[in-house]
Amino acid sequence: MDLFELLVVLFLAVVAWFHFLRSDSGKRPPGPYPFPIVGNIFQLGRNPHHSLAKLSKTFGPLMSLKLGSTYAIVVSSSEIAKEILQKNDSVFSGRFNPVAVHAHDHHKTSVTCLPPGNQWKKLRKICKEQLFSTHRLDASQGLREANLQKLSEYVQKCCDSGREVNIGEAAFITMLNLMSATLFSSEFTNFDSDTNQEIKETFHGVMKYVGVPNISDFIPIFKLIDPQGIERKAEFYLGKLLSIIEDIINQRLKSRGASLDYQKKNDLLETLLDLSEGSEYDLSTNEIQHLLLDLMIAGSDTTASATEWTMTELLLNPEKLSKAKHELRTVIGQNKQIQESDISKLPYLEATIKEVIRLHPPAPLLAPHKSEGQAQVSGYIIPKDTRVLINAWAIHREPSLWPNPNSFEPERFLDKNISFRGQDFELIPFGSGRRICPGLPLANRMLHALVVTLIQNFDWKFEVGAEGEDAHREEEFGLSVQKAIPLKATPIKL
Repeated sequence: MDLFELLVVLFLAVVAWFHFLRSDSGKRPPGPYPFPIVGNIFQLGRNPHHSLAKLSKTFGPLMSLKLGSTYAIVVSSSEIAKEILQKNDSVFSGRFNPVAVHAHDHHKTSVTCLPPGNQWKKLRKICKEQLFSTHRLDASQGLREANLQKLSEYVQKCCDSGREVNIGEAAFITMLNLMSATLFSSEFTNFDSDTNQEIKETFHGVMKYVGVPNISDFIPIFKLIDPQGIERKAEFYLGKLLSIIEDIINQRLKSRGASLDYQKKNDLLETLLDLSEGSEYDLSTNEIQHLLLDLMIAGSDTTASATEWTMTELLLNPEKLSKAKHELRTVIGQNKQIQESDISKLPYLEATIKEVIRLHPPAPLLAPHKSEGQAQVSGYIIPKDTRVLINAWAIHREPSLWPNPNSFEPERFLDKNISFRGQDFELIPFGSGRRICPGLPLANRMLHALVVTLIQNFDWKFEVGAEGEDAHREEEFGLSVQKAIPLKATPIKL
């Protein structure tokens, strides 16, 4: 594109911009004044959930933004979130997919990215029936217990040698091996492997570059040059994981076809390949590959991150940790591995997990929705193809809903019948409606069990450091929010 063509494009963009400002803006929610071409992009900041929460205090809980050529609304109250995700669920069930997930055409086959339709319903049904149903989860409980036992043994080994544990990394390895065993009947790594950092960086790279604000998503002309390098990095990290999964699928197909007495494995890949050969589902190998990628990423990264945040808050609040440990000793006892049926008998543990997820939702803006048609919300007109950002982080800190909203107080949930399963809109870390996270049942079981494994039989030596407690709560924004400073502590045997 030469200089003249660029000037023409910019001129047309400015004309379109002023046409937008003079159009039916009075029917739309209020918002900060958008600058020509860029709109409100620079007001997103390093942590958009913080910046948007601050803006909502001025412009209200339903706010308009112009992000380059994209019109968006931001929801920062539980009432409006309910109106969008429940009352108007069908209208707002679309997905706004960033350019990064176009890498390797992932957006065309991903259960997370697909618009509502037959293909999305098919993949969603497979997830629900073959992996996340109560029956399937109960049947695979032994696999989870085996991985938790390995985590306990690793922490004990560090305890014996006086070695620090990188808690986020340990939780990630546990979840990665659980998911790989569930999906492929094999484990990707072990706690002392030299490849752990590379594997974690690959998964973290996907989550970071898919979630970070990208100017190419807002001003399409920049897709040509990828100024932030996000598309190139997403292509690299997604490609690495897809290549690993493709090799596993090809090897399994080769084994299945090698002999008539092939012994089938009890994992999801085997189930998916069987389904692809049947008549009920029109399931391609490419769809299987991208579905397995979705499950690997979501199942490993977000639960590990939530575990690290939980341990951070408990170590920063020793009196809360003491209460949780006392409950475990009373209900379960010491040196006894938790059973998933025990979770409902541990109200303080459940309250602790809810409080951590309230303060540190894995995806603070949820996955962006898109309106499939025009709708009316709280008296305002929301046009078709509007990008919808649900600021769960802001909702979880509404002072009218949560006294002392920035304080870590698990006790607030002991007398509140509130769950995070999508029915109580004051706590929606996993979304709600038809787009709620399909892996929620597994995440709920594993998050509780991971925390119990780490605190039941160990004390922890943890130094806050000169930076102070606030430094340990600093965030690194992405599709899931990570701790900016990894949590490291030394286990001490009780």
